Amino acid sequence: MLKNIQNTDLYEKMVTWRHHLHKYPELSFDEKVTSDYIASILTANDIEIHRGLAVTGIVATVKGKKSGNSIGLRADMDALPIIELNTFDYKSMNDGKMHACGHDGHSAMLMGAAVYLKKNNDFSGTVHFFFQPAEEGGAGGRVMVKDGLFDMFPCNSVYGMHNWPGLEKGYFAVHDKEVMAAVDTLDITVTGRGGHAAMPDQCIDPIVAAAQIITSLQSVVSRNVGPTDSAVLSVTAINAGNAYNVIPGVVHIKGTLRYLDSNIGSMIKDRIQTIVQNIGSTMAISANLTVTPSYPATINTKKHAEECAKAAASIVGKGKVIRDLPPSMGSEDFSFILNASEGAYIWVGNGSVPDDQPEGGCMLHNAQYDFNDEVLSVGASYWVQLAYNLLK
Repeated sequence: MLKNIQNTDLYEKMVTWRHHLHKYPELSFDEKVTSDYIASILTANDIEIHRGLAVTGIVATVKGKKSGNSIGLRADMDALPIIELNTFDYKSMNDGKMHACGHDGHSAMLMGAAVYLKKNNDFSGTVHFFFQPAEEGGAGGRVMVKDGLFDMFPCNSVYGMHNWPGLEKGYFAVHDKEVMAAVDTLDITVTGRGGHAAMPDQCIDPIVAAAQIITSLQSVVSRNVGPTDSAVLSVTAINAGNAYNVIPGVVHIKGTLRYLDSNIGSMIKDRIQTIVQNIGSTMAISANLTVTPSYPATINTKKHAEECAKAAASIVGKGKVIRDLPPSMGSEDFSFILNASEGAYIWVGNGSVPDDQPEGGCMLHNAQYDFNDEVLSVGASYWVQLAYNLLK
């Protein structure tokens, strides 16, 4: 049985692959060079691949020596629109684009697992490796499912993994149920009657109404959601006017809503709608709310979470598999894949987050973030162990 890929030729290759991917980041659905590079590594190792799902997606397939169940393992490939501030030699060469969430590391770990299992396929069944585009807001997971992912590559269960800064390297976190929150975007348009700022009585001021709406929204979570439940409602943009002496006619408000329980999410959206309508009515002004669902909550199936914890413990020891970390109010489009096939999503530690030196532990989506290369062997070993355990 595999224990760890550290200090092997494969580990050194994963570092090379990861640095190359980091150097040439691409945004959602535009991962053409990234996809070509991953495909070239896989085909060079005689691994069967299928391309084209969700534009740039890749599904690689490795079969065991005997027939059996099929599982899916997923990594994301896309980068973020961030100007990188790191100075190491593999920093981004694509201006304004950066692997600031570790998808370069996720892809390298999954490539390493595929290469290892191709050469060590003493298992019963099939492993499908999903290299997914557009996790960062593009819902690439949803598109892959819509394009026929599970029609073409049926799986008994599916699994995902994300690096987690703040969790020490060599550790895993596994949740029995909720892992990541659902997210909806909020757009509120407040329409009044603009005019001269010196004559407010001749106007219907949308700024005053918008201010009351924003203030009232602050009480929705604190006074409607139970203390032991989780939800976040944040107003993130206000756009109105551009002159000192003009009352504008329209105010646009943007925000985000995040929750773990869909019933709580529905209740909050009802409360937001009531607040917007009632304040608009009270102030004789038009106020309209549009809620756009983005990603559903990422929720594990407990029995599959147990399998993940078992595999992780085989690699790092049971004491380094954390089972009680609170879920994150961030979101993840692996939720669409889990909604189509049961499974689990876990976190692998990327290292602590020092106050003065961000290297190797900087928080996600930060311009100085970098995936911790020492985690590559831990993550790839976990993938291999999970496959062996599930496909005995």
